[in-house]
Amino acid sequence: MKNVTVAHSPDADDIFMYFAIKFGWVNLKGVNFENIALDIETLNKKALQNIYDITAISFGLYPKIREEYALLRTAVSFGEGYGPKIVKLKDKRLRKNFKVALSGEHTTNALLFKIAYPDARIIYKNFLEIENAVLNNEVDAGVLIHENILDFSDKLEVERELWDIWKELCKEDLPLPLGGMGIRRSIPLNQAIEYENILTKAVKVAHSHQNLLSEMLLSRGLIRVDSKTLEKYLGLYANDKSITMDDRQYSAIDKLFALGYENGFYDTKLEVKDFLIPTEYKELRNS
Repeated sequence: MKNVTVAHSPDADDIFMYFAIKFGWVNLKGVNFENIALDIETLNKKALQNIYDITAISFGLYPKIREEYALLRTAVSFGEGYGPKIVKLKDKRLRKNFKVALSGEHTTNALLFKIAYPDARIIYKNFLEIENAVLNNEVDAGVLIHENILDFSDKLEVERELWDIWKELCKEDLPLPLGGMGIRRSIPLNQAIEYENILTKAVKVAHSHQNLLSEMLLSRGLIRVDSKTLEKYLGLYANDKSITMDDRQYSAIDKLFALGYENGFYDTKLEVKDFLIPTEYKELRNS
């Protein structure tokens, strides 16, 4: 058996999209997919080190790893009218140079936040620690991600939605690109195409059997939230738009890359379709 590492975050949408493979609902003959669950910023840092064969990443990181990883079309998370939230204590006024906790230097929310708030003083924390950092006055504000956007202390209020920042910067009717999957370029192309196909099938099967898979994940204690919250969260980030990217999603990623380049965060301007696995290779090879 060939062992292929697949790294994803421990949040509900990543676990949901991967576990159709873990439970054996889909498989690839001769290949064992080994899953590793780590927070998204740890995964971003591991991607910079080219550690895992296939890994979840923030779209905001991708231009920095483009030489080592191609992008997959599947297991993607976008926001459409929602996304990470900047929260603060109720009635607290934020100064221009307010102190804020972000979930990681290389996350998409960090990129957009830095563009919108160039004078803010940033510290980085595990996403699970950000709410308490705000409640304890360690920071003036924090950006909540993952399931935390649905359930946080009533002592906090939303200062601004990352979705609103995105709309102001984007100036187009496009979804907010948050996270996707990268695959190591050193993997032979015919194998990479097979891996993308099986992962796409896993996401599709998971979506088609959401109730059953959710019940299995909850009964095994693999999810941090209750069933009602899980259903709502999956509707946001693990829906039919997560199976295979469409042209509108490609345009959104291109816009994100353009914003990063124009604001000095990337050394070149990328177009996402140039960095996908060329699936036509297999058709040409077999023709």
